Amino acid sequence: MRRTISLLAAAVVGVALFLPAAADAADSSPAWAPDVPWGAGCEPAPSAAQRTAANCGATLVDGEAVPPRGAPPVVRRVIAAANEIDDRPYIWGGGHASFIAKGYDCSGAVSYALHGADLLGYTQVSGQLAHYGSPGPGRWITIYANAEHVFMVVAGLRFDTRNDPEGISGPRWKMAAPEASILPKFAVRHPAGL
Repeated sequence: MRRTISLLAAAVVGVALFLPAAADAADSSPAWAPDVPWGAGCEPAPSAAQRTAANCGATLVDGEAVPPRGAPPVVRRVIAAANEIDDRPYIWGGGHASFIAKGYDCSGAVSYALHGADLLGYTQVSGQLAHYGSPGPGRWITIYANAEHVFMVVAGLRFDTRNDPEGISGPRWKMAAPEASILPKFAVRHPAGL
């Protein structure tokens, strides 16, 4: 059974959360700041104890993301679209021929969520998503993509088809931050203005 988790609770139990710092437009590699939720669209707060889900990022409720208060409507639509498929199985190539599929792979899932907010007009594979939008991390949405894999962080939650702690494959929301060792292998992109 899935349980309700907030960013504050995750910080209290010691989950390491990070926020990408602003990147140079010519350099898409992220910089990391400790003790700050990553990609959360956070309002500044002096300490982890003062940051809450209300001002700092999405929460998980029974496996679905709940957007933070104050999230822009487009971010809410990305989250809602991802929630529509967050229980689908992983199917290689799923979501490539059409946004509607029985299951999704990494790029099909990210494409579906972006399309749900009118941020993407057609499905793209992970290599194409490595050139999507603007370079560097976004305030609300950050896409990590290369020729082999793509995932995104939306309002502080990771939407990915890999590394599920329960061993379930397919598109799922996770609290886990991207592994620092893999990040140099990914282009870091974001929808313009987000």
